[in-house]
Amino acid sequence: MSPPAFAPLRAYACFVGSHWRLLGFGLLCATLSGFGQTFYVGLFNAPLRADFGLGHGGLGLVYGAATLASAGLLAWLGRLYDRLDLRLYLTGAAIILAAGCLLLAGAGSLPGLVLALFALRLGGQGLMGHIAMTTMAQRFHGGRGKAVSLAAMGFPLAEAVFPATAVAALTLLDWRGLWLISAALVLVLFLPLLLWLLRGAVGGEAPAAGGQEHAPDRTLHETLRDWRFLLLMPAAVAPPFVVTVAFFHQVPLAAAKGWSTELLATGLALFAAGHVTGLLGAGPLVDRFTAARLFAAALLPLAAAMGVLAGFAANWAALVWPALLGLGLGLASTTLTPLLAERCGVMHLGAIRALVQALMILSTAIGPPLVGGLLDLGIGTTALATGIGLGVLVAVLLARLALGRQPIAA
Repeated sequence: MSPPAFAPLRAYACFVGSHWRLLGFGLLCATLSGFGQTFYVGLFNAPLRADFGLGHGGLGLVYGAATLASAGLLAWLGRLYDRLDLRLYLTGAAIILAAGCLLLAGAGSLPGLVLALFALRLGGQGLMGHIAMTTMAQRFHGGRGKAVSLAAMGFPLAEAVFPATAVAALTLLDWRGLWLISAALVLVLFLPLLLWLLRGAVGGEAPAAGGQEHAPDRTLHETLRDWRFLLLMPAAVAPPFVVTVAFFHQVPLAAAKGWSTELLATGLALFAAGHVTGLLGAGPLVDRFTAARLFAAALLPLAAAMGVLAGFAANWAALVWPALLGLGLGLASTTLTPLLAERCGVMHLGAIRALVQALMILSTAIGPPLVGGLLDLGIGTTALATGIGLGVLVAVLLARLALGRQPIAA
């Protein structure tokens, strides 16, 4: 008999064996979102500034505007997930993503750059990630937590694979050629592969008898009228906000503590390890205890990370706070979408989740300039980390109040 410590791994292995097509679909969609994620687009910062005559601030303004516009349109396009055949919706998202790659490869003016970044952010960060998470939550029931956690592994997978692949490819061709090849790969390789994975996996997993699938299906308008849903939003946007501002301003934050760049690099590796641990660890817990019972507590590592950053300057703190940050991000990422499915039903999940994701993207656009302005005013790392940590704790309390014992839209 296998030791109890290996029980979660055996559960994952059996689950993957039974649903590998649909899980592979979710994983690949999440991975392809990397084409529109900041960690990848940011690799082309220097050539973009050189070709378009932009400074750091100018490119940041263009990128921020494209991000905000994509978030606004995502809130509307996300509703179509509930109305269209998934294969058609996926094809549309892939076309938008490929168009962004093509536009960036051929952009010769500032408006062309804005349009390219808009399409990349919408098709990649927006729609591909939305399809991955919503499909897992909608098609799975008793194993929803494991499905979401496995699909969400595509996000750290993209972070590991995309930059290394791009750096290697750029030794053979220029940056525009790389984006041209990326467009071809999306349409010629990845889209057919995704459609093939969907074949024979349309049914997903049937609801388990006596399971948690009893939430009445609520429309977006019904959900928005419920004060409980509104109280959940600070907790929903807290993880992407905290992680974005922490890493966007990690150099000045670390400099104030006297931490070296080597410590920063090691901390990033521990962040990735914590992220993966949170993703995989939360899946079985969601299936056993429900997301509603775990969601608020999932944010506590984020508050703990800010506490370590605020209170300690020793070298060990430079390693612990990013690990806690990654753990909190992984836990929150795995619990949020299942929570929406548990409390709002799955019939209108696309519309509801798209609005939440749009707010999350909005928070990542607002966070860096907000914290940057506070740094410019002379507010130090300790005060900033303390304030952010207290904000997370307030979000946790609001989430506990919102969830209570009643459904969001009851």
